[in-house]
Amino acid sequence: MNQTNYSGLEADRRGGLTDAGRVIMDAQVFGLLPETETGAGWSMARLQNLAEQVNRAWVSYGGLPSRLPEDFRTRHERIYNAAIERARAKGWDDELGDED
Repeated sequence: MNQTNYSGLEADRRGGLTDAGRVIMDAQVFGLLPETETGAGWSMARLQNLAEQVNRAWVSYGGLPSRLPEDFRTRHERIYNAAIERARAKGWDDELGDED
């Protein structure tokens, strides 16, 4: 069986703005992972387990960053702004195209 591992936030093709990257970043927001953990080399099974934890963490806030407590909201903004900058450096454009 050929198993694909996640490249990590720094090597993510969209700077972390992928499903796997969002799981890692949201886990950082909620303190489930340290901000130094990029998920590099993680198996899809490990990411799925983390995604379940992240989903449970979001339940109290309806999945909306605007409902996060101030400390989480500030962390979310900082982490996601860094991901946007990484993505832009890799050529990502925030305008949706036909394939997005």
